[in-house]
Amino acid sequence: MRSVDEHQRVVAGLITARPPVDVAIGDALGLVLAADVVAPLALPGFDNSAMDGYAVVAEDVAEATDDRPVKLVVAEDIPAGRTDALTLEPGTAHRIMTGAPLPAGATAVVPVEATDGSTETVSIRASVRPGQHVRRAGEDVTPGTTVLRAGQVLTPAALGLAAALGMGSLTVVPRQRVLVMSTGSELVAPGIPLQPGQIYESNAVMLAAAVRDAGADVVTSSMTEDDVDVFRAELQKHAQHADLVITTGGVSAGAYEVVKDSLAAEVEFVKVAMQPGMPQGSGVVWGTPIVTLPGNPVSALVSFEVFIRTPLRAAMGLPHPQRPHLSVTLSEALTSPPGRRQFRRGVLGVDGDDVTTYGPPASHHLRWLASADCLLEIGEDVSELPAGSPVQVWDLS
Repeated sequence: MRSVDEHQRVVAGLITARPPVDVAIGDALGLVLAADVVAPLALPGFDNSAMDGYAVVAEDVAEATDDRPVKLVVAEDIPAGRTDALTLEPGTAHRIMTGAPLPAGATAVVPVEATDGSTETVSIRASVRPGQHVRRAGEDVTPGTTVLRAGQVLTPAALGLAAALGMGSLTVVPRQRVLVMSTGSELVAPGIPLQPGQIYESNAVMLAAAVRDAGADVVTSSMTEDDVDVFRAELQKHAQHADLVITTGGVSAGAYEVVKDSLAAEVEFVKVAMQPGMPQGSGVVWGTPIVTLPGNPVSALVSFEVFIRTPLRAAMGLPHPQRPHLSVTLSEALTSPPGRRQFRRGVLGVDGDDVTTYGPPASHHLRWLASADCLLEIGEDVSELPAGSPVQVWDLS
């Protein structure tokens, strides 16, 4: 059998990054920058008011109090967006809104709450210091400053900064495009009444969700019957638009193994020393890497976690591509088949320092995986572990 570590290396070698592309900032959330962003202009771009109020010469209102307000003629009204250049004459005030350009000659802004709000002659009841309530040009960003770094994940705040700097697009590492295919003549789409011997398709839905959760895009998610010609036609139709193909089912040793029968020339089918998920395959079809997973639902999702999720995220430059691995205390005794690395469903304790196995180990018990928050990783050389033993877990939360 092939070891888990060896198959991880094989699959990782298939999944490679796409060349950087420019995308509109509205489509860039969660992507990784491929190039530094250097500010082409200042933020703020001009001196502006931090408050709704009145632009003044600070010395003109230095003696203003509640009992003895200073009265100034309101010479101009400056809403945000006014573009003509204005000059404040000493002994006057300009009513000004937040974000509006500060007129030349003004040295401070008096908040409207410290005035009577007049539009003709304003009574000012408080003094202000020079520069108070004024946002100076360039105090946030100066031109030529590197404000975002290559390798940084684009958050809402980062996109807001890019937009504030007038950038309509950014150079990013694009998402991987993944084709998910589920095989089996017994499969029926949800919503269609079941006939005897049929089951509802779940693997394609589950793996497409796992792909998206990892940060990649799903080209399409489809299912096919156990027919070689139908399978190959569907695969060829979509593979050229994908960076990676993931199939489930049809890779075991029995009859009607459509993936194995269809791709014997392109895919290396192997047995990996693990439970669940022993039958695996990898290769290249029509120029696109393919990873073939077993059809039992727990085997399929565990295999995705063990072999695909980490290199998929790494190819997109995402930080921390690997699930957190923790060493915790096993709260109960367990046994494991020797010679195979076992991945058991588990639930972490409240404090996260102990773990309990959750549900049977068989690969068709999807219910238990749906409620688990970790996978216990038990080595190939371990056949039993007593309660209180340290054990490695993959934190799925």
